[in-house]
Amino acid sequence: MIDEIVYAIKKAETKLSEDTVKALKAAYERESNPLARTQLEAILKNVEIAEKYSLPMCQDTGLQTFFMDVGYDFPFIRELKVAIEEAVRRATKEIPLRPNAVHPFLHKNSGDNTGRFVPYIHWELHEGDDAVIHVIPKGGGSENMSGLYMLPPGVGIKGIKKKVIEHIFNSGGKPCPPTIIGVGIGGGADLALTLAKKAAILRPIGARHEEEFVAQLEEELYEMANKLGIGPMGLGGDTTVLDVHVEYAHRHPATLPLGIVTQCWANRKRKVRISADGKVEVV
Repeated sequence: MIDEIVYAIKKAETKLSEDTVKALKAAYERESNPLARTQLEAILKNVEIAEKYSLPMCQDTGLQTFFMDVGYDFPFIRELKVAIEEAVRRATKEIPLRPNAVHPFLHKNSGDNTGRFVPYIHWELHEGDDAVIHVIPKGGGSENMSGLYMLPPGVGIKGIKKKVIEHIFNSGGKPCPPTIIGVGIGGGADLALTLAKKAAILRPIGARHEEEFVAQLEEELYEMANKLGIGPMGLGGDTTVLDVHVEYAHRHPATLPLGIVTQCWANRKRKVRISADGKVEVV
């Protein structure tokens, strides 16, 4: 299990997901700004070299983050957390990864990407006896452009759209666009941001929400964001975002939490599927 999680981290760091490569190539083909086309060409070349030589595609190899979907009857649930932590330590040395776990007060780096509450592991349980580990090395630059807004409920969908577009505009080129934007609406403050992060990264680019109204909102935000003209790496152009994904939860009548999580073009992710008989598959 540890070996396969190390392998999944390496694949996430060195080979960009197919949906992201496809979206970047499409952005390159339709881009009208010569400077933006040059930047997209450089990004795609970077992706090609990283895969060819099995090297991390960005010097910021991210905060190692894991979203877990685990069956109630999965027989190895006790081993998962220990296996993930050991895999992160090994991956740091073997890939190698930049040590990114720093004590917030003492500024001391742990040296192996582990520490208090990191790697970050988010657990969800479901019926069944299997487990899926979503491996997400989340970059610090795009994470800096996350935002939580506790809106007055009366602003409604119009107010939500306004705040999302303002957020993308104010972020400018800092999160290394073209980006994928996750929008979490409702729940509480923590849930809104969790929904936003899962929506931004786990859902494939181009996949719309199953509810038509939410899917329409995603399309509107996508089109509005790309009219801002921020473009690749903030240099201007037609593609500021590769997609916008929205998820929601029911909320308290007095609150309207809006979480926004930005994922940079280096949309690193992999899945590890573990069956009850111990078979492990990296996707």
